[in-house]
Amino acid sequence: MKNPLRIGIDVGGTNTDAVLMSGNEVLAAVKRLTTADVGSGVVDAVSALLADSKTPAAEVTSVMIGTTQFINAFVQRKGLSRIAALRVSLPKTDGVPPMVGWPEDLLAVVGKEIHLVGGGSYHDGKDYAPLDETGIEAAARTIGAKGIRAIAITANFAPIRPDLEERAAAIVQRVLPDARITLSAQVGGIGLVDRENAALINAALSEMGQRVVSSMQQAFRDLKITAPIYISQNDGTLISTEYAARYPIFTCSAGPTNSLRGAAFLTGLKDAIVVDVGGTTTDLGFLVNGFPRETATPHNIGGVRTNFRMPDVLSIALGGGSRVRFVDDAVKLGPDSVAFELSTRSRIFGGSELTTTDVAVRAGQLALGDASKVKDIDQATVVRVIDAIHARVEEAIDQIKVNASPVPVILVGGGSVLLSRPLHGSSETLRPAHAGVANAVGAAIALVSGRVDKSYDFNTLGREKALEMARNEAIEAAVAAGADRATVEVVDIVELPSTYMQTGGTKVKVRAVGELAVRKGA
Repeated sequence: MKNPLRIGIDVGGTNTDAVLMSGNEVLAAVKRLTTADVGSGVVDAVSALLADSKTPAAEVTSVMIGTTQFINAFVQRKGLSRIAALRVSLPKTDGVPPMVGWPEDLLAVVGKEIHLVGGGSYHDGKDYAPLDETGIEAAARTIGAKGIRAIAITANFAPIRPDLEERAAAIVQRVLPDARITLSAQVGGIGLVDRENAALINAALSEMGQRVVSSMQQAFRDLKITAPIYISQNDGTLISTEYAARYPIFTCSAGPTNSLRGAAFLTGLKDAIVVDVGGTTTDLGFLVNGFPRETATPHNIGGVRTNFRMPDVLSIALGGGSRVRFVDDAVKLGPDSVAFELSTRSRIFGGSELTTTDVAVRAGQLALGDASKVKDIDQATVVRVIDAIHARVEEAIDQIKVNASPVPVILVGGGSVLLSRPLHGSSETLRPAHAGVANAVGAAIALVSGRVDKSYDFNTLGREKALEMARNEAIEAAVAAGADRATVEVVDIVELPSTYMQTGGTKVKVRAVGELAVRKGA
């Protein structure tokens, strides 16, 4: 049987990469500049991909997309919605109000609309206060009168009692039928403030999520590709476009994760440091058994602390579009980048900005644009800039390593041409075939996952029965997300006994993954 054809795409801040794969073979790969509307850049990349490989659109069976659009927007404070925080927890949890510690420049964009109302449960699921339905309705009317439609609802111990948030949401939705509501139990863990922060970030991205996903869907309609479309999430597995539009926060680290998975696939290495050099940033991550090492501590997104699991990635402001300056005779790289305007603002394309790509062209590390436009840069300056680039990356490698022992380093990303020699601290430096589109490869090979993250009463259920329930729930979640049931397996089980509780409550986290089910007739 012929292997189904699938397209993997990564929409970065500078470039949109695409690959066509059949089984484990990369049939074609292209790189195009990202466009402001996202969709036209995707159309350009996929059109070139199909043309180069002489593949009819009808033969594509699935499309997987990873994007950094949402994390870039939040970090840059662009395209965010005004938001409201509705915390259902009084008379408790008012000591630390919502949005505490948020950066002032972020609050200036999203506002600080906060409402605290009565309701909530203890850790054992028992109510400590009835739900204040009148207060919720009044809050919704106030929020609506201010023109705010992005709302995050949080209740104390909501992962144990999600019905409290669901009831509050139903009341808000009756008052504001067009509200975009995020429930904290669906995006974060037990900790109230960090979980609330994650819900608020998602709310701020909610309108943009719908717009970007809609643009992608329209792009494939324009291309006459009717195959199902999936979006990569933070752990490198896939979710539906509808789910991604509703929960864009789950895609915030999909770009670096796809690069790590793609690097592992292209080299066959399971344990290594991956250095992904893009147009704006360089992301470094650690591969452990072929998957990204995840953070063990709370994760900060754009200056806001959250508590859901993310890949442990170090990002530095260095990429192919980074501006090069000389300050007090020292080389200054970035932190600003010309990003997708490289083709108009960099010197090799007739612009006035000196970028790292200009220097790489002058050094003979790649052929791009018009090299004659940078021939005035003397050799000593070229060496200084190239040295500075390598020193910046080597310093970052030292930061992400767990000990001083050399480890393999895999270079990927379109900007990896900036690195022309072995890196200090590495046992070997690898640059695999298709390294420039490793992120798109990672998207194309992504699996479908299902997760369970909830508390079970081991005293009542018994440990084995509770774990079996959790396993089955994770498997069913993966199948519901589009996985082929025959390929689904549980890959991660974590038990966290709640030793501070007198009950037998134990937090159980289970992850199941499987291959994407090929639709019938594909």
